[in-house]
Amino acid sequence: MKSQQTAQTMKPATAAKKLGVYLEATPAEFREGVVSRAELNALQTDPPEWLRELRRDGPHPRPVVAAKLGVSNSGLARGGITEPLTTEQIEALKAENPEWLRKERATQAEVRKEAARLKERKAEQGDRPSP
Repeated sequence: MKSQQTAQTMKPATAAKKLGVYLEATPAEFREGVVSRAELNALQTDPPEWLRELRRDGPHPRPVVAAKLGVSNSGLARGGITEPLTTEQIEALKAENPEWLRKERATQAEVRKEAARLKERKAEQGDRPSP
C-alpha cells in the first residue's frame, strides 16, 4: 500500500523568519495563510517584488537589525532598540555611532575572538594523540 505524502507547511511567522523579513510588513495574503516548503523555496529562489523590497528597505526583524549593526540581539536590547528598523534608520544609527553601539560592537568582537580561540584550541587538542 502506498502512503500519500502531504505537503509540509509552516506558519507565516516561521516562513518570515526563514526569509529574514518582519512578518507584520508582509502582505496580508502571506500573513493569513500557510506556506508550503515548495512555496518557501520558490520565494527564496525567485523573490517577488514585495520580498525584494522588504529585504532591501525593511522594516527588518531584530536578528537582521543586529547583524547589520554588528551586535547581538541582547546588545540591541541593552541599547534600547526594541522595534524593527528600516535600512535608513540602521544607516542613520551607524552614522551617529552612539556610545552604546560602539560598546556593543566591541563586546561582539571580543566574543568572536574568544570563540575563534576556543575553536583553535579544540582543534589543537584533537590533533594530539591520547595518553
